Formats: sequence, structure tokens, C-alpha cells
Amino acid sequence: MQRIVRLLVLILILGLGGLWSAAWFTRQPNEALGDAFLRNIAQLTGSPAPTAINGTQLPEGMTLGGPFRLVNQNGRSVTEADFSDTLMVAYFGYTFCPDICPTELGSIVAAMDLLAPEQAARVTPTLFTVDPERDTPEHLKAYVTNFHPRMVGLTGSVQQVAETARRFRVFYNRVERPEMSEYLMDHTSYIYLLGKGGAVRTLLRPQSSPEAIAEAIRQQLSQS
Repeated sequence: MQRIVRLLVLILILGLGGLWSAAWFTRQPNEALGDAFLRNIAQLTGSPAPTAINGTQLPEGMTLGGPFRLVNQNGRSVTEADFSDTLMVAYFGYTFCPDICPTELGSIVAAMDLLAPEQAARVTPTLFTVDPERDTPEHLKAYVTNFHPRMVGLTGSVQQVAETARRFRVFYNRVERPEMSEYLMDHTSYIYLLGKGGAVRTLLRPQSSPEAIAEAIRQQLSQS
């Protein structure tokens, strides 16, 4: 009996090793090895493949992104269709953010500088505010121009901002404490690469390096 158990364990180990090897050779660009492994298992068992974007696992059936209607830093109403000719590098934050927002936007700008001029011309770095009460178009304009001449700031009504955040699964919450003179906004801090229709084509984790962001941009531009 023990010999049978050992044989089954050996077969299981060899089988898993084979699947890991297959995952290494069949993984797609920007796909994590673990995601490729799960996808191969799903194909063998006939189960739906798990959804993952740039190594970030998403629940089955979840989609990210889509249409939006907001107001840009020039006070003009815009939708996702206004950016259909470029790849949007989107970040959800706010101008009064003391630390993480300027750091992430700085990484995006540094990534833009790593691109060839013809590549950068096809990219629109974008700040989607989660603080529409303070981030008026005028305030956004003064803020984003300090980062990059191509950067766009998007705001809107409280309802418009909430609906856009919902489509992108962005969490945000107002934080007020007695010792604070201004409120803060807790929020998620992913970087989104958006294609036509506002669809998320790549999701980059917080604190991604400029080099990683630039490489993800290049890969998406090469597929356009």
C-alpha cells in the first residue's frame, strides 16, 4: 500500500513539474509564471481560466474599466472616446495628496522620459481625481502641468467620479481627524494602461519602477 502511495505522490510531483515547465514556455507577455500555471491547469480540466492582469489576480468574471464622462483641466466635458488614438496611463489620486500620489505620478513621468519621442507622442498620462470637491478644473490644470505637458487631469461631479471609480474598482474614502487642518483621501494606488473604450489593458502594482512602467507601455504600443 505504501509503495502505491509513494508512486502516486511521485506521479503527482512529476506532473506538477511538467505543468510548471509548460507554464514557463507558454506564458504570455507580462504574464506571471503562477498565472500561466493556473491557466494551463484550467485548460487541462476544462475550467474557466482565472483572470489576471500583469500578475494581479482578479475574481472570475470581473472586468475593469469602460466608458466614462468627466471634465478635463480645461473645463471641457470628455469621454473615453476623446483618447481613443492614444494609450492612457491612468492614476486615481488627488492633488492634495501629501506623498503617494506625487510619487506615483513622478514614476509615470520618469517612464515617459524613457520612451522614444514617437512612443511618448502616443501616450496620455492622466490623473483621475477621487476628490472632486477640491479638485476643480483650474486646480487640476495648475497641478498636472507641473508634472508633464501631456498630462491630463480629469474631475467631475461627485456622482461622475464615483461611477468612474466603480468601473475601475477603485476604493477611496474621506479621512478627517481633529488634529488635521485638511482632510485626506484613502485610495487604491494602481496604475492603469487604458486602450480603446477605456478598457484596462495592463494593471501595474503600486510602486512600480519607471522602467517597469515604460516596458509595459512599449508592449501595449507594439500591439496597437
